[in-house]
Amino acid sequence: MKYPFLISIPHGGNEIPEEVSSRLALLPEEVSWYCDPATRILFDFGQWVESSIDTPISRMVIDLNRPPLPLPPRDPDGIIKVRTVDGRQVYRPGQLPDLNLIHQLMVKWYFPYHQRIDEIIDKHPIQIAFDCHSMLPYGSAEQSDAGKCRPLICLGNYGDETGQAKPGSLITCPADWVVGLAEIFRDEFKGKDEVAINVPFSGGFISNAHYWRKGIPWIQIEVNRKLYETDGIHGHRPVASEDQVLELREKIWRILARFWDKLSDNK
Repeated sequence: MKYPFLISIPHGGNEIPEEVSSRLALLPEEVSWYCDPATRILFDFGQWVESSIDTPISRMVIDLNRPPLPLPPRDPDGIIKVRTVDGRQVYRPGQLPDLNLIHQLMVKWYFPYHQRIDEIIDKHPIQIAFDCHSMLPYGSAEQSDAGKCRPLICLGNYGDETGQAKPGSLITCPADWVVGLAEIFRDEFKGKDEVAINVPFSGGFISNAHYWRKGIPWIQIEVNRKLYETDGIHGHRPVASEDQVLELREKIWRILARFWDKLSDNK
């Protein structure tokens, strides 16, 4: 049996195209660090789901979970990154991609990803989509929760902390769905405060745009990287533990399956 899920993993890649590599101020290992390490494995649910989509491209080159406008430098954390979440310059002085290169990147990577999501929803019996990410254990300097510890899991539907719509906006899935999923996560992770709804992230462009386009419910899942990364040694950044990633993948899949089974029983 396949679950009627679409799994989107837009930030797990670390590929740097040749036309961009010489422009970057960041080292390749730093580019990987500022992405969502190991998420292409963590959320790889194989034949259990109707469909999945991911990408090899690094979000530091082009961020598929941002709107196509505005272009840099107006939004430093937009589709083309100007600065990292902790304030570092992504490109060497004078090497920020020009309009022609931005267009090439969007045509090759950005628009095909979003077109593929629409095609999957049209061709497969998708009933819910999950946009899957990882997050640092604490808020970085240029983020709204700078310096604050983050929960183990954050679920987003563009609403408030109870999953309800904020004034003047829509939510990307019913409030009782995201609350129900949060309850199962809390059961597995044994802590109410370890699972948050819409804090610190309520959802990105992918879940919002494609909910508007197709009406399929979307939930954004953010997993704290401390659940699968080992402590850095001698000043090096933490790295993903393969065993912990695989163990966590099994737990997350168990949660998603329980959520849908329970939801289906109540229909």
